[in-house]
Amino acid sequence: MRKAFIKFLWGALISVFALLIIGFIAIWNGWVGYMPDMEDLQNPISRSASQIFSADGKVMGTWNASRENRIMVDYNKLSPDLVRALVATEDERFYEHSGIDFIALGRAIVKRGLMGQASAGGGSTITQQLAKQLYTEKAKSTLERIFQKPIEWVIAIKLERNFTKEEIVAMYLNYFDFLHNAVGIKTASNTYFNKEPKELTLEESATLIGMCKNPSFFNPVRYPERCTERRNVVLAQMVKQGYLSQAAYDSTRVKPISLNFHRTDHKDGVATYFREFLRQYMMAEKPDMKNYPSWNRNQYMIDSAAWVNDPLYGWCNKHRKKNGETYSIYTDGLKIFTTIDTRMQKYAEEAVYKHVVKYLQPAFNKENKTKANAPFSSALTAKEVKGILNRSMLQSERYRVLKASGASDEEIRENFRTPVEMSVFTYAGEKDTVMSPMDSIRYIKKFLRSGFVSMDPHTGAVKAYVGGLDYEHFTYDMAFMGRRQVGSTTKPYLYALSMENGLNPCDVAPNVQRTYGNWTPRNGSRARYGQMVTLKWGLAQSNNWISAYLMSRINPQDFLNILHLFGINTPGIEPSIVLCLGPNEVSVGEMVSAYTTFANHGIHCAPLFVTKIEDNEGNVLAEFQPRVNEVISEESANKMLVMLKGVIDGGTGSRMRYKYEIDCEMGGKTGTTNRNSDAWFMGFTPSLVSGCWVGGEDRDIHFDSTNMGQGANMALPIWAYYMKKVFADRSLGYDPKEKFDIPEGYNPCASKADEFGLNGIEEVYE
Repeated sequence: MRKAFIKFLWGALISVFALLIIGFIAIWNGWVGYMPDMEDLQNPISRSASQIFSADGKVMGTWNASRENRIMVDYNKLSPDLVRALVATEDERFYEHSGIDFIALGRAIVKRGLMGQASAGGGSTITQQLAKQLYTEKAKSTLERIFQKPIEWVIAIKLERNFTKEEIVAMYLNYFDFLHNAVGIKTASNTYFNKEPKELTLEESATLIGMCKNPSFFNPVRYPERCTERRNVVLAQMVKQGYLSQAAYDSTRVKPISLNFHRTDHKDGVATYFREFLRQYMMAEKPDMKNYPSWNRNQYMIDSAAWVNDPLYGWCNKHRKKNGETYSIYTDGLKIFTTIDTRMQKYAEEAVYKHVVKYLQPAFNKENKTKANAPFSSALTAKEVKGILNRSMLQSERYRVLKASGASDEEIRENFRTPVEMSVFTYAGEKDTVMSPMDSIRYIKKFLRSGFVSMDPHTGAVKAYVGGLDYEHFTYDMAFMGRRQVGSTTKPYLYALSMENGLNPCDVAPNVQRTYGNWTPRNGSRARYGQMVTLKWGLAQSNNWISAYLMSRINPQDFLNILHLFGINTPGIEPSIVLCLGPNEVSVGEMVSAYTTFANHGIHCAPLFVTKIEDNEGNVLAEFQPRVNEVISEESANKMLVMLKGVIDGGTGSRMRYKYEIDCEMGGKTGTTNRNSDAWFMGFTPSLVSGCWVGGEDRDIHFDSTNMGQGANMALPIWAYYMKKVFADRSLGYDPKEKFDIPEGYNPCASKADEFGLNGIEEVYE
C-alpha cells in the first residue's frame, strides 16, 4: 500500500512536470495563448509609435494609438542613478537571471501565496514587467491573470535572449506610464523636473522610480508626502544593494521633493498644428462623395485632386506592408522626416505671437469697448449678431450632448442662457469665472486668429507652419485647412497673365472709375485720378480700377485657368470679372506656394512637407521630390519681380522699409478684403517665400478702422519680425544681401520710357 502511494506521488510529480514542459513548449511556439512574432520581439517599442523628425534633426513628436507623446532615449542617455534605483527596487538580481528570478518567485509563492504576507514583495523581474507592459492586456480576473503569468515568463525569456540588459532597462523606462501623459522616461523627466533623463539627480531619479510601484498612488503632484516616503524606500534599497552610501542616504532622505511640473500631452511640442495636419494628411482615405456633407462638396474636390496629384496625401492607405495590410502611423513605428526647421518654426511662432497677442489683440479689445455688438462689426444689427451666435450654439459640443439626452429646444436655449462656473481661456492662463455658455461663445470669438507659412521657392519645402496661436483652445488650422478671401493678394496673378499677353510694367491704363456690366469697383484712394498711370504704379498702390481695367481686357476663363496653374484650388468658382479683386477663398499655404512662382523664374512649386519615410528598421519606404509646373515665362517672371519689388519700395508695403527697416531685396503684396475682414501679406526674398493672414473666427469680427484693419498693419509686421530673426540666425544661411537672379541691368520699361515720359523702372511714386 505504501509503495503504491509513493509510486502515485512520483507519477503525479512527473505528470505535473511533463504538463509544465508541454505547456511551456505550447506557449513558446504560440499554440496556447498569445506569443508575439520574433520580429515584434526584436522591435517591441518602435513597432508602435511613429516619430516625426525636423529637417534639422530634432524629434518633433510621436504618433501612436493612445496619442501619447512618447520619445525614446538610449541607455547611454539615462542617469546612472536612475538605472541603479530601478534595479535595486524592482529586481535586485536583474544582472544574474535570464528573465525569471526563481528565488524571488519562490519567496512570493510561499510568503504571499501561502502565508498571506502582502509586504513580502513580488516575484516579477524587470524583464517580466516589460513583457507585461508590451504584450499583455489588463487581466479582468485573478484566474485570467494566473494564465497570463506563464505567457509573460516565456516572453521574458525571449526578450533576454534577444536584448542586452541595458536595452531591457531602456525599454522598460521608455515604455512606463508616469501619469499626466508622461509616457516614457524622457517625457516624464521633462514633465516633472524640466530635465533630460541624463540630468536627473539622485533624489529625482528615486522619485520617478518610486512611481513604478503604483504611479497613481505615489503621484508626486497630488501626494508629495506619500511620494517622499516612497522615494526614501527606493534610496534605502540602493543602500542595501551597495549602490549608495549611508552618508549619501542620510543627506538625501531629508530633502523635500522639488518639482518643476509641466503637464505634457500630444498638443504640446514643436509645430503642433503641422503635426496634426500631417497626421490627417498621411492617414487620409480615398475621397468618397458620400462622406462629405452637401455644404462641403468643394472639399471633396480638393481632396480628390490631392489624392491623385500628391503622393503624400493618403500615403498610409495607398501603400501596403508585406503582410498586405495598409500602413498605420500609430502602430508601424514609422520615421517621418519633414521639411520643418525647428529654428524657423520657433521664429515664426514668436513673430505671430508678438504681433497678434501683444499688439493687435489689446488694440482690438480697446475698440470693442465702444461697440454695442462686440466683438462683431458695428455694421451688423443685433439680429444678425444673434443669428451668428445661434449658429455657433448649434455647432457646439454642449448642444450635441443636450440634444442627445433628449432636451427640448427651449430647455437647451435656457441652458445656454444660465450662468455657470467655468474656466475660460486667456493668454495668461485659464481663468475661473461665472458666465452663461452663450456668453462664453461670444467671449472666445473676441480672440483674433492667424496663419503663417514659410516655404523654399525652389523646392517647395515648408520651413515653418503656424496654424494658430494656441492649439489647445483654437484647434482649427489657419495655415492649410482654413480658407479666407484673399483680396488684393490675388492681383499679381492677374498682372502675371497680362505680362504673358505681352504687356510691360510701364504700359499705362486710365485711373478712373468705370462700370462693367452691373459692377462698379470702388477704390480706397483717388490719387492721380483721371491720369494714365503705369501698371507698375497700379500694382504698387493696389489700385482696384487698374485691376478691373486689365481684367476687362482678358477672358475671365483664362484668369481662372492661370489661378489653377499657380496652385490655387478653389473648386466651384465661376469665371467672372470680379475675380480680379480676390473674392475667392484660399488657404495661406496655397498662397505661399503660388508666390514661389515669382521667386523661381515662373516655375510654381507645390508644398513639400516630407522628404522621406522609413520603417522601424531604417529601410526607406518612400522619398518625395519637389512637384513643379511652369506657370509663366522667365521673362514675365522678371517683369513681375520688378513690379512686386515696387510694392515694397514705394507702394502699400513700403512700411517694410521705413518702419521695420528690412533692407533685403524682396517683393511682396498686401491684401485687405471688404470691411477689413481679412488682412494678408505675402512677401518673398530670393530664397524664402512667406505669407500671413490675420482675422477673426467669423468674417464679421474685425477692426472697423481701416488704419488698424488693413493688411499692411495686421499682417505685414509678422513677416518683418520673422525675417529679422531668420536673418540674424547665421546658422540658417539666409543672406539679407542676396539678389534675385535676373539679368544685370534688366529694364523691362526701357522701350516705354520715351513714349510715356517715364524714367524707366526708377519711376518716382506720387
